[in-house]
Amino acid sequence: MTQTNRQFLLAQRPVGAPTRETFRFAETPLAEPGPNQILVKVEYLSLDPAMRGWMNDAKSYIAPVGLGEVMRALGVGKVVASRHPGFAEGDYVNGALGIQDYYLGEPKGFYKVDPAQAPLPRYLSALGMTGMTAYFALLAVGQPQPGETVVLSGAAGAVGSVAGQIARIKGCRVVGIAGGADKCRFLTDELGFDGAIDYKNEDLHAALKRECPKGVDVYFDNVGGDILDAVLTRINVKARVVLCGAISQYNNKEAVKGPSNYLSLLVNRARMEGMVVTDYLSRYPEAMRDMAGWLASGELKSKEDIVEGLETFPETLMKLFTGGNFGKLVLKV
Repeated sequence: MTQTNRQFLLAQRPVGAPTRETFRFAETPLAEPGPNQILVKVEYLSLDPAMRGWMNDAKSYIAPVGLGEVMRALGVGKVVASRHPGFAEGDYVNGALGIQDYYLGEPKGFYKVDPAQAPLPRYLSALGMTGMTAYFALLAVGQPQPGETVVLSGAAGAVGSVAGQIARIKGCRVVGIAGGADKCRFLTDELGFDGAIDYKNEDLHAALKRECPKGVDVYFDNVGGDILDAVLTRINVKARVVLCGAISQYNNKEAVKGPSNYLSLLVNRARMEGMVVTDYLSRYPEAMRDMAGWLASGELKSKEDIVEGLETFPETLMKLFTGGNFGKLVLKV
């Protein structure tokens, strides 16, 4: 009996938030690998805000997912068959596996991971693209100095929680913005942040004054919109604003809301810079060494929010945009 591969294909380009109807569920026969191809049994998939942008037919840092194609997603899995000289049956790999049970194709950009060194989901969080994003966005773009105040939005999320801990390791005062008392307690009690702001239940401007009495030197933005606007009113001279994401704007049906307080950048001679992690590929080994060391010493903690079942993908993805995830959102296939 021929084995089948469950897949979620992009059926339409969403206007606003994606829904189950954005995707088409399919079951296709599973083939054998051809020359230079591998067959990977997908075990865990990374669900990321960037996936919303990949659904749009618009110019970006990466080509959009085509209609009828398997929805793009990074993942980790086990090689079950190989005709590629660099990968053998039994290897575990990290790569763009897609929302499906099995990946069949050439392993472009794939690399091996060791489940004996860390749990597989961690290779999608602190030791994966999430960790690399946090590391380079903060250190290469934000360039925090000891004693400076670093503020992060989406601070209890995948990238924000790691970036904030790195800022703490580097000797900064760290303030996280998150939604809900539980997430704020997690930031201060578990991750060692110096302060937390619950944007859902307190006045953001008053809270920024309370937690950042000396202003903001580095703002690590994962959210955009009103929160970005509020923090711009508190930045110091020569502050750095890192644009890592803008999740509040991804599902807009109207034009994206830009910062109305952008003149604060002029007055304070501050810098706002966007960041895409693939620009730092050549430096990944450096970051991996640091991150692995901090994890081993206990200085860095990694929290994964794991949801089981490939069939839950459309609804699980939406947790990213409602704030329903707590830590790195991972789908266990």
